[in-house]
This record gives sequence, structure tokens and C-alpha cells, in this order.
Amino acid sequence: MKFSWVLGIMLLTQTQTASLPDDLSIENDGKSIARVNRTEYELPFPGLSLVDGERFKQLLEKLNRQTYIPPRNAYIGESGRVVAENPGKILHRKAFTDIFYKYFYNNGPARIEIPTLPVYPRVDRDLISHIRVKMIGQYVTYFNPNNASRSHNIKLAAEALDNYVVFPDEVFSFNRAVGKRTAGKGYKRAPVIVRGELSEDIGGGICQVSSTLFNAVDRAGVNVIERYSHSKKVPYVPPGRDATVSWYGPDFTFKNRYSSPLLIRAKAMHGQVVIRVYSSDEIDYEPRQVPKASTMLPEEISIEKEAVLEN
Repeated sequence: MKFSWVLGIMLLTQTQTASLPDDLSIENDGKSIARVNRTEYELPFPGLSLVDGERFKQLLEKLNRQTYIPPRNAYIGESGRVVAENPGKILHRKAFTDIFYKYFYNNGPARIEIPTLPVYPRVDRDLISHIRVKMIGQYVTYFNPNNASRSHNIKLAAEALDNYVVFPDEVFSFNRAVGKRTAGKGYKRAPVIVRGELSEDIGGGICQVSSTLFNAVDRAGVNVIERYSHSKKVPYVPPGRDATVSWYGPDFTFKNRYSSPLLIRAKAMHGQVVIRVYSSDEIDYEPRQVPKASTMLPEEISIEKEAVLEN
């Protein structure tokens, strides 16, 4: 508001014609996304032409939502080839503000192409090519592929982790990387779970992915910051080697203590969760010994039966 008052007073002497009913047509890539009129953004002070700062701020937020395109990181595709990154874009607020004030304090209509700034991805083609070279950690766990809902959730969580890059000194969060497990994202309620596993309303099976990841990165020698075990033993990893997660509860986090970024590759297929950790040839890492998971399929139980047994 203060900015609007100051700029309004500075430009007051230039014109008194801000009340003309002429629109500003705003386009994005040649397509109209908004039409605004100077009278809609004028404060009700007789004899003064001042921009309503609050309404203008709302316009900026609306235009930013309409123009924002998130950047896409480079990644390794199914064929093993590196797919190049794509930059995104965001509203150039200062440039648009200058354009709007010029329109506001002058006569007649105007048509503009909305100004934007590029948003560059964190991971480009050169980086991912450089850190895909040396495998420093790996872990495999096994699940029943005939349990459709649980298998589906495991596959979605693994896809969310695949090609994730953890930079030096960065703290990785499983919940942040995978995101909230919702029906809108494709996650399903798994009525049959592994005995002892934490049961979320939607997203049964996710803890097997987080536990597989924990063992893979622990083998790579990272600093584990936050990890919680299930209250009961889960059979898909050795005792004490699990990492339970829940969106509204525990998370699994670790810190990349190395000077090189880490690349996580994750895949769930044919009843196996396979997670590998890669980095550059130059990495000087300290591997840890981690016990292997049993190849036997874990015992499963219905959620209803699990609840009865607990009571």
C-alpha cells in the first residue's frame, strides 16, 4: 500500500485520465488470459489517481498462477538414456508492475504479452550424466505382486523416488520427496497388508519402500538423521532395519555428507523393490555392511484381522 501511494503521488502530475474505461488485455504466448480495467484498481479518492495496492497484489497472484510452469529436471529414461531438462517460467513481477502503472496513468487501451522469468531446474543433463557412474549403495526387498493394491502403492512410491538427486549437505526427506499419499495421486487403500506394518487409510505398502531406501543409503554411508521402527517386527527386512513413515507422523530423513551429489534410482517390478544409490567417480565414500533381506514373501494379513488381534 505504501508503495502504491508513493508511486501514485509521483505520477499524479502526468495525467488525470485514469478513469477512462479502456481495458488492458494480457496475453500469454499469444493467448488472452485476462482483461483488466484501470477503474477496477483505482482507490476512491476524488481528484487523485492512486492504485489500490491490495487489489493489484491479488492480480499479481492470479497472473502468477496462470503463467507459472514448473521446471523439469533431467532424468534417466526407461531406455537408460538421459532426457534433457526443461526450464519453467514465472511471472516477472517488477516488469509487469511497471507496465501496469504505465497503463494506469495513461489514456486508452493496451495489449501486452505478459513478462516472465525463466525458472531453471536443479538437475541438468550434464549433472545427471556425471553422477550416474558409480553405484555406492543398493538394497532389494520382496513383496507379493498378486496383492494388487499394495503392489500399486509400492510402484507409485518407487516412481516418486526414481531419479531423485540429493545435493551435498542437503537433508533428504522421504515424505517431502514422495509427497502426500492421496487417492488423487493414484494411491489406493490396501485392505491386505504385511503383518506388523503401519496401516495408513490410503497408501499401504509405502513403508516397504522407505525401509528399502534406508538400507540402500545406509550401505552408502550417509548420515541418517530421522528413522523410526515399527512397533512390531516387519518381515520384509531384518529386525531393526525398517523405517516407518506416515504423512502425519514419522518421516525418514538423511543427510548427504559427501562432496558429490547422490542419485537415487528406484524401481518396483516382479515382486521386488530395488533401490540403488549412485554418484560420480570422484566420490570418496565409506560403505557400511548391511544385512540382506529375506527372499521369502512376507506374511500378509487383512487390516480388519490385524485390528482384532491388537484388541
